Amino acid sequence: MTVQTSPGRVDSFVAEWKDWHRQHEARLADPHGFLAITSLHWLTAEPQRFDDAAGAWSTGADGVTVRLESDEALSIDGQAVGGTHRFGVIAERGGINAVWGDAVLEVAKRGGHDILRPRHPDNPLRVAYRGTPAYAPDPRWVVPGRYVAFDQPRPTTVGAAVEGLEHVYDAPGRIEFALGGYELVLTAFPGHSSGTLLVLFTDATSGTTTYEAVRSLSVDVSGTDGTVSLDFNRASNLPCAYTDLATCPLPPVENRLPVAIEAGEKVPYEAV
Repeated sequence: MTVQTSPGRVDSFVAEWKDWHRQHEARLADPHGFLAITSLHWLTAEPQRFDDAAGAWSTGADGVTVRLESDEALSIDGQAVGGTHRFGVIAERGGINAVWGDAVLEVAKRGGHDILRPRHPDNPLRVAYRGTPAYAPDPRWVVPGRYVAFDQPRPTTVGAAVEGLEHVYDAPGRIEFALGGYELVLTAFPGHSSGTLLVLFTDATSGTTTYEAVRSLSVDVSGTDGTVSLDFNRASNLPCAYTDLATCPLPPVENRLPVAIEAGEKVPYEAV
């Protein structure tokens, strides 16, 4: 389908996309963003010390615990922490940040496992980051669709960037749309903010011009009639496209689209 758009509206569309992409890249390259991660530690009942973090870390039925030496200290929510600190049980996909000098120690739960991911601003991956290539924004990749809610959220298990790890999402519904002569359906997961859904997908460009494992798209569903807009120009990479220290979810089988979506972010220069 060809969309007729006036030159003025195209200019505005491109400007808005550039602003979105600039903000997206700023979050990625933040001093304590995903590019700053130096390691991924899977915590166990046995206390362990790591070169890139203070303390001895362990986990158990009561959650994550860190034991700090007399010369070690963390800051959590602005409060100094020393000795033994218990983080408690962390919810799935939740996390707590502890500040250590100029680093942030992310304590989180992914796929049912407690993890520690130190984030150091001087990590070479972050320091050398030169931006993510992307297709030129084009209004023809803004596709109308319809959101159909399930009667009840459906627990949906998907794989992860880490072999053997699984994520479970309660999918609230699906998005139906037409593209390239196909009638397509995408299972949608809860979004990062109210009134949005998250779609994980691959397409015929995956593994060639775009990252092969997954791309993501946020969809606004705040309307009342189910009508949505899929702006594939804003299809973005997840952290696993840049580093093997991410635990990103992979798309469900039905979200592997047979069409080439030549829009959004391409394979990063740093792709692992």
